[in-house]
Amino acid sequence: MFKKILIANRGEIACRVAATARRLAVRTVAVYSDADAQAKHVDACDEAVHIGGSAPRESYLQWDRIIEAARATGAEAIHPGYGFLSENEEFAQACAQAGIVFIGPPAAAIQAMGLKAESKQLMERAGVPLVPGYHGSRQEPDFLRAEAERIGYPVLIKASAGGGGKGMRAVERAADFDEALASCKREAASSFGDDAVLIEKYVQRPRHIEIQVFGDTHGQCVWLFERDCSVQRRHQKVLEEAPAPGMTPALRRRMGEAAVAAARAVDYVGAGTVEFIVEQGADGAMEFFFMEMNTRLQVEHPVTEAVTGLDLVEWQLRVAAGEPLPLTQEQLRLDGHAIEARICAENPDNNFLPATGTLHVYRKPAAASFERASVRIDDGVREGDVISPFYDSMVAKLIVHGATRQEALARLDDALAQLHIVGLSTNVQFLRHVVRTDSFAQARLDTALIQREQAALFHQQAVELPVAAAAVVASTLLSERAAEGADPFSRADGWRSHGLATRRFAFEFGGEPAQAELAYLHDGALQLQLADGVSEPLAFEALPDGSIDLRYAGRRERVWVYAQGETDHVFTRRGAADIVSLDLLAHAGEAQAEGGRLTAPMPGKVVSFAVRAGDAVRKGQALAVMEAMKMEHTIAAPADGTVAELLYAPGDQVAEGAELLTLTAG
Repeated sequence: MFKKILIANRGEIACRVAATARRLAVRTVAVYSDADAQAKHVDACDEAVHIGGSAPRESYLQWDRIIEAARATGAEAIHPGYGFLSENEEFAQACAQAGIVFIGPPAAAIQAMGLKAESKQLMERAGVPLVPGYHGSRQEPDFLRAEAERIGYPVLIKASAGGGGKGMRAVERAADFDEALASCKREAASSFGDDAVLIEKYVQRPRHIEIQVFGDTHGQCVWLFERDCSVQRRHQKVLEEAPAPGMTPALRRRMGEAAVAAARAVDYVGAGTVEFIVEQGADGAMEFFFMEMNTRLQVEHPVTEAVTGLDLVEWQLRVAAGEPLPLTQEQLRLDGHAIEARICAENPDNNFLPATGTLHVYRKPAAASFERASVRIDDGVREGDVISPFYDSMVAKLIVHGATRQEALARLDDALAQLHIVGLSTNVQFLRHVVRTDSFAQARLDTALIQREQAALFHQQAVELPVAAAAVVASTLLSERAAEGADPFSRADGWRSHGLATRRFAFEFGGEPAQAELAYLHDGALQLQLADGVSEPLAFEALPDGSIDLRYAGRRERVWVYAQGETDHVFTRRGAADIVSLDLLAHAGEAQAEGGRLTAPMPGKVVSFAVRAGDAVRKGQALAVMEAMKMEHTIAAPADGTVAELLYAPGDQVAEGAELLTLTAG
């Protein structure tokens, strides 16, 4: 086994690798950018080396600096994690030339599987089933358009060197092909430095099922069962689980053997994942097609660890050190069911727009680290850390394990309820909505699940106004009581020698104004009345864990309230909501209007404008394209109007809230 390794990554995967290394008494070296100088993964390792600026191309993609850091610290091997340099054959070759072990597959295997077109030709020769499509090298737009016509719409355009949903577009009709192709090529060039694409038939009602494979240098190769990754948004995974619901032993073996055949075709060593698209027939039969092979550890590897009881990072280290695989195919066993939820900084109600900001509150359910447990959290952040625009939007991974899928589902919903994040938008409540849909609960899975269930997923309010308002009033009164002094005149209990004291509160909830009136009764009791509502008794008690035992309108709930400026973030076991407390005097008569301004929804780069000054535009028309967190985002017209002025040029970096262009009404 190695004595010291360098981890050429950041965030949760760097912390994850460091945890296994520590258990195996292997010392670790972290690398970090300017933005990550105080990051959790730096503290998780024994040593740390600064390698450059905040942008990945200035630091985590500078493999010469990483190799030099390994040499300088005496690291014998480099673990690339996933993303960044994990599937870069030049980096793997450079490690070998420097006498440093690359903890991953041989460079030749990365190269063979790195380009989707070439890998599919290789799989065809190996007898692995393929989706009909064009996987060649010709890239002229006219030729690709003709291939799409030959294959038949709908088709899927995919970046040949890509992954993670980047450079990928589904095209339903020929009229949309050219625009989708141009967008894919731009995104592919930006993310991978290669704008080549391939065209495939877009499979109807597809499931995304992948097989974990592992090979060693002694000629052994095994498959460690499957993961279902069908629940996706924008072609990126949201929830992953193992084993795949509805999988039969016969189909599992066929897919596993096909995955091993794919790995053996490139003499694969280490951890890899063979991804399949599975078409579901009306009779329930499933047919699978090779999609791609990821030559690295996957984000969703913890669900495989949960159902096998294995540590896949330990397997990676042992195989890279020349040891044989710890188990044979016959020794591998499935136990129970596991689900992983990706916790991302994004706004699901606004087309999953990435979010940045400070984790002012980051409270997690009680969980183990990477060991097998009923609840596990893998993260690379701490309360107070900043989620920046430089890296992926994922904050953490929440993994649960149960004896059955139903048990795992209940455990996941409970763990999500205990996850409190304040300071930026996240998808936590959206995930709870997904888990509760009939489609997911009953395992009616396909990649269109989110689109199919959108009425139950978006713009939902799990916490009603009465509970939110009562929670804020209770939190306010508790804070005032805590600040009381010994002087009886400093008490804030509303006592009066005669008559009843009342107090008004004003809120904004769900974009709508609301008011409440609190009455202090002579016996010390409280009555709270919402506008046009009935006055109801209000009682509450602060609990030791910071929550409030709230009793109002015939209901009793445990609530958590976190104040951030004027906004109070209310969490309950049923869900969460934001409610804004308004100053009655400051907001009297205040009008809120944005006119014709269009602002950047997040920090990023202006890619292009689709209009010029003087152009007439219609509501919903695309006006500009921005790039942030490795993805493109389209800015659309909020109403009909005329473009008055473009305030930036393509290539400009802009801050969140920056005005990009102006419209005049009409």
